[in-house]
Amino acid sequence: MGILIGVIIVLFVLGSMMALKPNGIDQRLDNLRMTARHLQLNPKLVTCPDWIKGRDNEYGRGMMGQYCLVLENTQLPHTRYQVIDGQWRPDSSFVDTTKDDIKLNIPSAIRSTQSSPDIAIKKTNFSLDKVPLDLPVSIEPSVKGLLTKANSIIIYWEDIAYVRPSTNPKYQQKAIESDLLVLKANLEKWALQMQKTTAK
Repeated sequence: MGILIGVIIVLFVLGSMMALKPNGIDQRLDNLRMTARHLQLNPKLVTCPDWIKGRDNEYGRGMMGQYCLVLENTQLPHTRYQVIDGQWRPDSSFVDTTKDDIKLNIPSAIRSTQSSPDIAIKKTNFSLDKVPLDLPVSIEPSVKGLLTKANSIIIYWEDIAYVRPSTNPKYQQKAIESDLLVLKANLEKWALQMQKTTAK
């Protein structure tokens, strides 16, 4: 009888330990984010921004991976892009297109606090309009948006899709670093392109 109780206790302890162990997808995702951190891509899990289509193709729904590259000695315009047909397109809700594209939409609550309601605001940056993503096939379908401000360029993507067998059946751990290096190189290229356009 004592042996049976001992076996039950051991099985209970082992079961509790196995329950604490992360599953395969969580381990893959952790490895992806640790590699991104090592490459200075500063990954974070954030609530999907309200201008990006998230879960179930609804704006601002669910969680999303945010990877931010900080570029020293760089000044980028404050702008944002969405992915449409594999290309970057300026976020249409960010620009007031009814007034010859020279002013940003300013909510009335903010406008009322300004000393002059007709304050001039810089035209948004369209330098990436219709630029193809040109990212690895394991990353590109999951990319949702791009935001630039100050010295940061931020990409929003469903990074969990990269590690799920259903969305990336050809997942290979050894490809993570090379895929993320391509992503980083593209972020640097897009930032440089924006900076050149702004300087003109």
